[in-house]
Formats: sequence, structure tokens, C-alpha cells
Amino acid sequence: MSAPRLVATDLDGTLLRSNGSVSARTARALRELDRRGTPVVFVTARPIRWVQDLAGHVGAGGWVVCSNGAVLLDLHRSEVVVARTMSATTARQAVAAIRTAAPAAGFALEGLHGFAKEDGFIERTPAPPGSPIGPIESLIRDDDVLKLMSRHETIAPDDFRALVAAAAPGVEVTASDRSGLVELSAAGVTKASTLALVCERLGVRPWEVVAFGDMPNDVPMLAWAGRSFAMAEAHPSVVAIASDRAAGNDEDGVARALEMLFGV
Repeated sequence: MSAPRLVATDLDGTLLRSNGSVSARTARALRELDRRGTPVVFVTARPIRWVQDLAGHVGAGGWVVCSNGAVLLDLHRSEVVVARTMSATTARQAVAAIRTAAPAAGFALEGLHGFAKEDGFIERTPAPPGSPIGPIESLIRDDDVLKLMSRHETIAPDDFRALVAAAAPGVEVTASDRSGLVELSAAGVTKASTLALVCERLGVRPWEVVAFGDMPNDVPMLAWAGRSFAMAEAHPSVVAIASDRAAGNDEDGVARALEMLFGV
């Protein structure tokens, strides 16, 4: 079997160690693929501001898919190549529907202009200084919302995600961690659909792609790619869809798989 022509990998819980670092073994594998001219695309739920420190590892192409597919970024140029925003009307309708189904839910958003939240939303990571705070409906701007986020402090994570998906069927509903955060994107916006735009630009077909992931937001990408790896600690929905398993992110699972696939 020939080696894949493109590698697509999630970051947190997948390529990165639990402390957020790129291990020496992983960095070595990425450098070798770059030397061979094999593109590596980082495909992440992270917003633009949380990927800048990884520019040295992304390779010559500089492609990063951010915010679960809402942004295609040329990291080397710090250029947003594609922004797939949610309309203000859709975002407000989703908020209203979720509030009806779960009145205690809190909301935040990632937009082209940055992060904003309401008082009822409890962050697990510090918000950027000066981030707007107020009723989420007043913070939603048209042609700006990349990702709407909601959290409920007492409903179990998978249960809350199912509740949101049922309440707001007109958007993409997913999760990128186990903290209970639910992430909403415009209909059709997933890691897979934006990765497909990169592959189209590069002349790479889906069956020539190998993808790595660990959480529900990775499922569309893993289903789309010709070969896919679920990390050792992956969510059950990821294990169910992936064609292969990889060692954990703290055991250099992506690097080990790349060494096997490419003879690195």
C-alpha cells in the first residue's frame, strides 16, 4: 500500500502532549514529512489565536483548519484564507432554542473579532484580556460568528450535546473535549468540509489522506479520510468510525503511526 499524500491531524489530545507541547519524536516526524514534500494540515477546534505558537511545526504549506472548520488559515502569512461564519439570525435562533431546552445554559462565541461571553458562561481557560461580556444576543455580529459555544454545569457532557443537537437542528453541533463544552458551527461547516477545500487546492483525493483524532468534532474528518486513526483515549464515537487505533498523545501516538506509514 502506498503512503498517504496528505496528513490531517487534530491537535489537543492527539498530536500535542497533555501539556500542550510537541514532543521531540513528533517534531522529528513532522520535519521529515515536510522534507519529503508531504503536507501536514493541523485541523483543530482551537481559534486562530491559539495556533500561532505552532507555526514552526506545520511545515512549508502552513495550512491550519481552525474553529472546527470555520477558518482556513495560512499560518505562515497569518492570513485567513476562508472564513465560514454563522449568520447572526441563525446564532440567535440557536441560543433561543437552547435556552428553552436548558434555561441554565451559558454561552460564549469565537468570532473574527475575537472571543466574547456572557456572565453565565464559566471558562475553563482564561479569556483574552478585554473580551466583551454581556448578554450573548447583544454580542452576536453578522458575518463574524465562527463558533457559538454553550455549557451547562449540571447536565452530563454527552447528554447536553444530544440536547443541543435536538434543540438546534439547523447547525453543526459537536464537542472537542470532555469538559461539557458544546460547540456550534454553521450548517455544513466541519473539519472534514474545510479539509476538503485544502485537498482540492492541492489535488489530493480523500482516499489519499490519513487523519488522526480523539473527540466527536473529529468524526466527520475521520469518516471522510481514506485512513483514520483514533487515539488510545478517544471518545467512543471516534473509535467507532476510525479504521485504525494509535497510541495515546502522551505516548507519541501520531508520530509512531507516521513512522509506520512513511518509513520515517
